[in-house]
Amino acid sequence: MFSRLITPTTALILSLALLATAALPSLAQEGSEHLVVYSGRSEGLIGPLLEQFTAETGVTVDVRYGATAEMAATILEEGGNSPADVFIAQDAGALGALAAAGRLLPLSSDILERVPEAYRSAQNLWVGLSGRARVLAYNTTLVDEATLPASILDLTNDVWAGRVGWAPTNGSFQAHVTALRILLGDDATRDWLAAMQANGTVAYDNNRAVLQAVIDGEIAAGLINHYYLYPFLDTNPDLPVRLYYFPEGDAGSLVNVAGAGIVNTTRHPGLSQRLILYLLGRSAQRYFATATYEYPLVDGVDPDPRLTPLNLIAASAIDLSDLADLQTTLDMLAETGVLP
Repeated sequence: MFSRLITPTTALILSLALLATAALPSLAQEGSEHLVVYSGRSEGLIGPLLEQFTAETGVTVDVRYGATAEMAATILEEGGNSPADVFIAQDAGALGALAAAGRLLPLSSDILERVPEAYRSAQNLWVGLSGRARVLAYNTTLVDEATLPASILDLTNDVWAGRVGWAPTNGSFQAHVTALRILLGDDATRDWLAAMQANGTVAYDNNRAVLQAVIDGEIAAGLINHYYLYPFLDTNPDLPVRLYYFPEGDAGSLVNVAGAGIVNTTRHPGLSQRLILYLLGRSAQRYFATATYEYPLVDGVDPDPRLTPLNLIAASAIDLSDLADLQTTLDMLAETGVLP
């Protein structure tokens, strides 16, 4: 009875409907391509690139922003339930911590070969996206260049009492303290932190706030990443602030990286690799050079000409992979009162 009701036209309509239904799962899967990114980099620095990635690829990127150490701790706490696909960190230390905990997947060779060995994981678990130098920004009306300290350790001297700022909650600062622990040992680093505290070093929420205090003459100098100064100089080239790079071999001289790794809970390993490749592409690397004033890490993309070239910075001889012990650094900062 039912077969007599199915005319050739009806059969054609049913066939088309079945074909459309069969196609729905693949279309839904394609339309639902998305990544969850945990970012220790601020939205102002990395957000435009992630939006551009979505515009060019159609892959939706859901981003959770927070302090680098906080984001790394969250991934560790979430364990196998973490929704994160990619972790973007402000420094190599947090990436190293996740790598040491077994929470990052190996990266493909086409990602790794784009970045010099010094700026990626020795175990191929994370890669630098851009370089940044730790420097001492100083107000030229308050500090004579000839009196700049020969070492970061000299900032505990009386002449610098109450005149120096830092940002203890900042991931780059915490990574630098980890580097001090490696280069000087835990006891010497703890002593330096305590001496800086006793010398009245002023704490600020972030690098930008430290720099603004230097510009305003609230403090004479501050420990920051190099790139924060250049947007201010674009507005006012005569700003009385300069950057000081600690001399060769000093623990104050460090070139760190902002970087990325793929979290081992990812449901989209291919898309995750694709995002990191995009961030190492020429367009993104030019963005780091011209918009955020960082050091691009791939060949063929030059930094802002005002920056001291990477090969002329006498950075400490340290393997960035060794900055993994973030928790001990956080404990030390708390013990010495640097972190509340």
